[in-house]
Amino acid sequence: MTSYQLSGRKALVTGGARGLGAGMAQALAAAGASVLIGDILEDEGKQTAQALRDSGATAEFVPLDVTDDASWASAVATAVDAIGGLDILVNNAGIEITSLITELDSADVRRMLDVNVLGTALGMKHGLRAMRPGGAAGNGGSIISIASVAATIAFPGISVYSATKSAIDRLTRVAAAESGKLGYGVRVNCIYPGLTPTAMGNQLAVDCAQLGLFPSVEAAVGAVVELTPLGRLGQVDDMADAVVFLASDASKFITGAGLPVDGGMGM
Repeated sequence: MTSYQLSGRKALVTGGARGLGAGMAQALAAAGASVLIGDILEDEGKQTAQALRDSGATAEFVPLDVTDDASWASAVATAVDAIGGLDILVNNAGIEITSLITELDSADVRRMLDVNVLGTALGMKHGLRAMRPGGAAGNGGSIISIASVAATIAFPGISVYSATKSAIDRLTRVAAAESGKLGYGVRVNCIYPGLTPTAMGNQLAVDCAQLGLFPSVEAAVGAVVELTPLGRLGQVDDMADAVVFLASDASKFITGAGLPVDGGMGM
C-alpha cells in the first residue's frame, strides 16, 4: 500500500502563518515533512513555526510577499539552506474582498489579482525552477495550489475572487502539462476548498449580510450549508488532509487535477 508518509520531504507553505495555511503546515509536519512557513505576517509566522518545533517538527519561517519576484527567489533559496531542499510547494496565500459587481473598487480588484493570480503564478515559476533537474533542489516534487469552490459555483458577492480562483485552476493545468512535457518530475495540482470558518470564511459571511445578500450572518452560513450535500462547513483538517495526499506518493499518478474538498457543494 502506498504511504502518505512524507519523511525526508521539504515543504514551503505560503500564507502559512494562520488559518488554512497553518493547518496545512501542521499536517505536512505531522506526516514527517520539514516545513518552511512563508508569509508577510512575521510575528504570527514565527509563532506558527515555533509551535511546530515545540511539537517535534523541523520548521522555520521566511518573510514572503507572494506578489514579488525577488521575495520568491529569496524564499526558495532559504528553503534550500534552512530545511535542506524543496519537494513540496503549497500556494495557499490568498485574499478575498467581498463586493457587488456594481460596487467594485479597482484597487481591490488589482489586489486580488496580484495576490491570488500573480502570487500563485510566481510560486509555480520558482517552484518548478527549483525542483526540476539542475535546479537548486533538483529532485522533482509536488506543487499544490489552493483554488476554491468559488471557482465552480456562482455565489453572490465574490465575483472577482471567483475569477481569480478559476485562474488558479487554469494555471495548474498548464503548469502540469509543461512540467510533464519538459521532464521536470514535478506534479502540479490544486484543491477547491469549501467554505471553512477561518477568519476569511467568517468575514465573507459578515460581508454578504452587510451587502444585503442575506438577512443575517447566520442566514449566509445556512445558505452555504444548504448547498452542501454533506450538510456542514469545511474544516481546516479536511483541506490539510487533501494537501498531504497530493504531496505524497499516494497521488503519484495524479497531475493537472483539481480536487474538490467541498462536501459536494460544487458538483
